[in-house]
Parts: sequence; structure tokens; C-alpha cells
Amino acid sequence: MKILFLTDNFPPEVNAPATRTYEHCKEWVKKGHDITVITCNPNFPHGKVYKGYKNRLYKTEYVDEIKVIRVWSYMTENKGFFKRIIDYMSYAFSAFFVGLFQKTDIVIATSPQFFTTWTGWGLSKVKRKPWIFELRDIWPESLKTVGSMKPGSILKILEKIELGLYNDAKQVIAVTEAFKKNLIGRGIDGDKISVITNGSNNELFNSRVKDEKLLEKLKLQNKFVVGYIGTHGMAHSLDFIIKAIAKVNDSDIHFLFIGDGAIKSDIITLSDSLKLTNITFLDSIAKEEVPLYLSICDISLAPLKNRKNFREVIPSKIFEASAMGKPTLLGVQGEAQEIIEKYKAGICFIPENENDFLSKLKEIKEKKKYLECQKGCVQLAKSYDRKNLAEEMLLIINKMAKKNYVQKKESIKV
Repeated sequence: MKILFLTDNFPPEVNAPATRTYEHCKEWVKKGHDITVITCNPNFPHGKVYKGYKNRLYKTEYVDEIKVIRVWSYMTENKGFFKRIIDYMSYAFSAFFVGLFQKTDIVIATSPQFFTTWTGWGLSKVKRKPWIFELRDIWPESLKTVGSMKPGSILKILEKIELGLYNDAKQVIAVTEAFKKNLIGRGIDGDKISVITNGSNNELFNSRVKDEKLLEKLKLQNKFVVGYIGTHGMAHSLDFIIKAIAKVNDSDIHFLFIGDGAIKSDIITLSDSLKLTNITFLDSIAKEEVPLYLSICDISLAPLKNRKNFREVIPSKIFEASAMGKPTLLGVQGEAQEIIEKYKAGICFIPENENDFLSKLKEIKEKKKYLECQKGCVQLAKSYDRKNLAEEMLLIINKMAKKNYVQKKESIKV
């Protein structure tokens, strides 16, 4: 089967959409399928093309036997609403044009970059091939949540387009059960919605031994390290975390923030103004390095703002941390909280509640509780192995493709 996958992000970018797409496609290639990914030249989150790449109109490379076509796009830093919209739209147009010349049996377009799904819809019409909407975020609702867009006529128009895309897609594959419930509640046929959660590459995230050289380099020996590795974005409530860190009285606890994003400079400035000495900031690291840095963390921090629609989100970092035996201190309610509590793989605090955050931080540091959470991590990681999840998604794709083939044959007979 020939699969055309449209995604704004792909390795060497290291955010969750890039990782999920790459790891799924890699497994599908092993099963004998012909995978073509159309993506941007890597530039996330700073809007600057990575070393070794140029923002060319068109370039083809092969990554683990995946055919990767990189197209031109307008590049901007991951902040500022209108520039990012131009960024997303430029990729969508470039991907559509290049996609016209790619042979495929099925098209998959992944959000949250909403215009990517417009390209999936357009190519499916021109090529007369079915398409799948991979739903990673409820967009444009999430824009309203983080304050990027105010309620109004434009938002209503975008939401109508959003519902039209869900209805048009042959299949919607959501990353959470909550997203599925959201769509059903808005009139989308539940029979066409499947759920394939995020997970972890348990072959990559498998070390349980701390890297002593790295601990020494960062001067974190004998510290209880709370690690945040990922995007420093508007949704992640990191300003709240920085303010709460100022109230941590335990000198053994040290916070390690690794990554980049729209508010990275803001939270560093905030940390400096509070004269914090119990926090270290590092730049983004390659995906292959994440296990090394996770190894020196004692727990993984996963916060989001206290907003209703963020209860539908499951941060992918909880799976990778669990695979490394690192309990999660989770500041997200809803489905993510249910997973952590089901497996006892960490402790949950009320999002943006300072007293609860400080209390739960103290609790998870206690030896008995910590060891209990570590045991839970093992079971969680087994249940959310990315290989198994990729296979589940492939079964859905195959089933849909066969159904479409049968329908075509029947229409020809008629």
C-alpha cells in the first residue's frame, strides 16, 4: 500500500508530532508499505532552518527507508499568531502542489497545524483517494484557550470548516478518548472515529542508570532532579511553575528545563527576577539525546494551563518518562490524570494550584511513594509501546482502504 503522509513537523525536529509520525512510518515501512512524507525543511521552534538544510522549494531524502519530501515554507518563530498562520498556510500550499505528483492509495494529514488537513482534503478530491484526519488537537478551539484568538465570526467560520473536514474524512484517528467524545458531542459519526494514543519507543527509552558524567557536568550530583523536557509554549503554564519554584524550601530539589518555545525567554527573565538558584535552563536537544537527559532526572514534570479543553490532552512525555522508570508529576486533569492514577506511575497536582503543586512535589520525593510510582511506570510503558500502537493504526488504515476498494468495485458494477 502507498501511503502519503502530510505533516508540518518531522525529524530532526523533536516535538511530539514529529516523533509520532516518524516512529509510526518507520514501523509501516518494516511491514512492506511504501511511505512518502511531505514536510517542511526543519525549523521548529525558532523559525530558522537547521544546520545542513536549506529552505528549498523541493528536496527528497530517505530516512530509514521513508521517502521524505521537504518543501518550501515561510519560516517564523513559534510565537505570534499571524506570522504562524502564514507559516502553516505556506506549507499547506507547497505540500498540496508537490502532493499532486505523488502516487498514493491513501492520504493522511495530521493536526494541530490545521491547514495541513485542508491539504489532505484537497489532495483526496483531486486524486480521488480516501483521506484520514489524524487529530492531535482540537483546533481552532485551542487557539481561543491560549488567548491567540478571541471568540468571534472568524472563529465560528474556522469551526464550521473544522467540522466539515471531520465529516469529509473517511476516518478520524484521535490521540485521546476525550477528543473522540468531543467530536461525537458535536455531531460527528462515532463509527468513523478511532483512538490511537501517543506512546513511547521502548527500545530508545530503556536505560534506568543515571549518567554520572552528565550529572557532574551540570553540577547536579546528589540532587533530586525535576526535569521538564519539551516545548516551552503558551499552553504549558511554565510561568506558574517558575513562581512556585521560588517557594520550594528543600535544597535537595533542583529543576532542569530543556527545550525552546514561545515563552522560553520570558520564563528565564522571570527566573532571573526571582533570583532562583535551584533551576537550570538548557537549549533543545536531539531526540536521541532525550534518554540521556531523562536518565539524570528523578521525576518528569508535565504541566498545562488550567483550562477545560486541556483535560482532553495527554502529554506524550508521560510515556517516555515511564519507559525510563521516571515517575511523572502531572499538572493536567482528565484522561492524562486517569492514566497516571490507573498505573500509579506518578502523582497529579491541580493545574496552576501552587499549594497543591508544592504538596505533591514533597509527597513524590518520599522514598516509599517514589518506589511505588517507579513500579507503575513499568506497567504503563508496556501498555503504551509505540510499536504496538503503530500496528493498531496500520490495521485501521488497512481496513479503511479495503472498505474503500470494495465500495469502488460495487459502484463500477452499478
